[in-house]
Amino acid sequence: MRSPVVWRGATVSTVADEPFPAVTILFTDLEDSTRRWEEDADIMDAALARHDAILQSEIERHRGVVIKHRGDGVLAMFDDPVDGVRAAVAAQLALHAEQWPGPPLRVRMGLHTGEVRVRGGDLFGPTVNLAARIENAAHGGQMLLSSTTEALVRGSLLPLATI
Repeated sequence: MRSPVVWRGATVSTVADEPFPAVTILFTDLEDSTRRWEEDADIMDAALARHDAILQSEIERHRGVVIKHRGDGVLAMFDDPVDGVRAAVAAQLALHAEQWPGPPLRVRMGLHTGEVRVRGGDLFGPTVNLAARIENAAHGGQMLLSSTTEALVRGSLLPLATI
């Protein structure tokens, strides 16, 4: 059983069905995971556990919270879009540097900033939907930002990254 998600001092599952003001949503997904599971489930199991630990660590280190795992990816939330983008960059760098059991994992990421709704400990609404679509457009090892998120972080990431 997973621990309750705490956001802004409240457990997300107890937050009323109302909008959260602007937050940054990060979706991630592991590229080509179905084939990797079919080829060697034991190696993939170990790799996915390490992947999850890296993402959890970088998201928490950058003041975000993992809302849920979605198969071989995560849905995370940040108050500050700069923190969200920094977490994504740091996670990509850590994933790239990792010595994987088998071929390296390649993770695609998408970020968007806007209002979300909470219901039953989960997030909903157009912001969440758009972040998922942006992640889906990325290639493994790539992170894409919406124009909204890009405008909010422009100039804040040097020397970490350029947009």
